[in-house]
Amino acid sequence: MKPRFRVDGYLGRRLQDQGLSLPAIVRHARLIPGFFEQEKISVETEELFALWNSIGALSTDPAIGLKLGDDLRVEWYSALALAMLAAPTFREAVERAARYKRLTCPEEIEIVGKRGEHHVRFHWLLAEDDVPFALIDLCFAWIMTISRRGTGTALRPQRVELRRKATRVTMYRRHFGCPIVFGAAHDALVFRSTDLALPFLTHNADLAAIVSPHLEAELDEADSGVLLQVKRTIKRLLAGRRPDLEDVAQALGMTARTLQRRLAVDGHTYGQGLEQARRELSHRYLLDGDLELNEAAFLLGYTDASSFFRAFRQWEGTSPGRWREDRLSRPEAC
Repeated sequence: MKPRFRVDGYLGRRLQDQGLSLPAIVRHARLIPGFFEQEKISVETEELFALWNSIGALSTDPAIGLKLGDDLRVEWYSALALAMLAAPTFREAVERAARYKRLTCPEEIEIVGKRGEHHVRFHWLLAEDDVPFALIDLCFAWIMTISRRGTGTALRPQRVELRRKATRVTMYRRHFGCPIVFGAAHDALVFRSTDLALPFLTHNADLAAIVSPHLEAELDEADSGVLLQVKRTIKRLLAGRRPDLEDVAQALGMTARTLQRRLAVDGHTYGQGLEQARRELSHRYLLDGDLELNEAAFLLGYTDASSFFRAFRQWEGTSPGRWREDRLSRPEAC
């Protein structure tokens, strides 16, 4: 069965505020009658795309996706929005989006740094058809709204990269306040690397402690399928080497192609499973005060300690040594 994704319960009201007819959208997208009246709305990928194609087709406003992404009223905050705004920095807010976004979309967010820039890329998993423009616009505008509200600044990207052909160039330039590159290899927001380090004025550790367990519980439920099996197998096989897809598939009694397909159906990749397994194991190893950092890197299958240090800093925003010192200095860690 294909994974299902939550639809924002306030989406119907937001669409009505933009002058759209909910019954017309439901009919155009061929969704079930009373779609927006459900207490909990969930859809498969095809239904999600049909919904957003209909929104784009029936709206007379070409900026509908951008406007919906901008409209982040306090009363409409989702758990994910709260978790992001509670983050200490812009980078950590994006990392939280990357971790939890797949609960609501078949989407993967990747942060790639190069030459003083950081690309926040959006990949749509299980997308057999083109991703609706209105949905992409919503996601980009939403990230920018979170970043501006969190930093308290009129933050602008260096540029916005879109895979689509050039269209409504002036509208996008005016909205994002930066150059727009069409025909790009990825859909991406490109920032200065220094922008990712900007502190969030909305940082709230107490709020994060309330919201994060709820999101983590949902992730655990989502991961109860093949990804969890993959992570468990990787942890068992990791011991100074890096098991590949074929190794794990063989241990699970299936072909590599079957495993890859089953992961994709659940909205995952083998790389995600490997990274999550390493991250979880790294915490266990670092809390062992007798284990050297180089030994931890070896046990996690890294060819050298520097590769492990880079990966860990991407995960946690700090070095393995500093993370260990912080955790081991806490009374509850003893």
